[in-house]
Amino acid sequence: MAKESALEWLFRSEDAENIGYVIPTTVVSHFLTDYENNGKYTGFPCLGVLIQKLENPALRACLKLPSNEGVFVRRVEPTSDANNVLKEGDVIVSFDDIRVGCEGTVPFRSNERIAFHYLISQKFAGDTAELGIIRAGKSIKAKVILNPRIHLVPFHIDEGQPSYLIIAGLVFTPLSEPLIEEEREDCIGLKLLAKARYSFARFEGEQIVILSQVLANELNIGYEDMNNQQVIKFNGVRIKNIHHLAHLIDSCKDKYLCFEFEDSYAAVLEREAVIAASSSLLRDYGIQSERSSDLLKPYVDLPEVEGDQTAEQDFGDSPVSNFEVGHDGLFWAYKKCGNITRSNLDVTT
Repeated sequence: MAKESALEWLFRSEDAENIGYVIPTTVVSHFLTDYENNGKYTGFPCLGVLIQKLENPALRACLKLPSNEGVFVRRVEPTSDANNVLKEGDVIVSFDDIRVGCEGTVPFRSNERIAFHYLISQKFAGDTAELGIIRAGKSIKAKVILNPRIHLVPFHIDEGQPSYLIIAGLVFTPLSEPLIEEEREDCIGLKLLAKARYSFARFEGEQIVILSQVLANELNIGYEDMNNQQVIKFNGVRIKNIHHLAHLIDSCKDKYLCFEFEDSYAAVLEREAVIAASSSLLRDYGIQSERSSDLLKPYVDLPEVEGDQTAEQDFGDSPVSNFEVGHDGLFWAYKKCGNITRSNLDVTT
């Protein structure tokens, strides 16, 4: 007898009662088509913008809109293709020649309307959409490539094992959702959680690197309570990701290794003492290597971040707000709250 599929087993299972609401059929269909076309699940794409409805007539008049249509672009994600096309202040009036209403909806079936995000959710990673835009009162057309959102804090770890770097017992690792779950949210800190939930990635490859724990050693006396602190700079250079931090440490010739953390915490180590104590510390704790295998590869520098690289992101730099929740935001909200009602969510881009 042929081995039954996972879906067949699920529907045959006695525990399969009342599960019809869990995953909409459109989501299942998108997943199956995506997997068939790409050999893997690439996810739902996004346009990469934060929008505002334009129901207010005075706001439409100020933007010189000729009709009762369109949504206002108030932010563009730096890592999206839309960042090459759209500008803050643009008004999107059509998506693939389908007109977008001022309340952020598009036609759906007969005499019905649905949130603008629905059109995006029908696309796949790498698909192109043509946007009708009004910019400073002038109508233009532009094509945008749609791809899944690049998360500053990933939901999953691609290689299965997290990256880590151990320097004199200070254990550095990128912040991720599995780590937040493992540590429990109350141990992470509200400020770091706010960044995890609400900050954009400013460039592809950016990570929030934290000091996850301190392995007791005479070199790190006084730093024992600095767990789950974000490292911002090393010897005055702003950290882009954990591979960047490892590269800066490896290439350092200064007497001291100076780590600057959020909220003005600091940790200073003597470089020669760190090198001398490295092997014995690893041996004492039964650790094979001071770093994960991915950090043994040569470091490739990332593109420079536009603007002031020392400036902190505002917590409002968010792909998720009270009025804008994509598939990822819905997943997180459902997971945390266990309940979502249509009355308090408006799904857009």
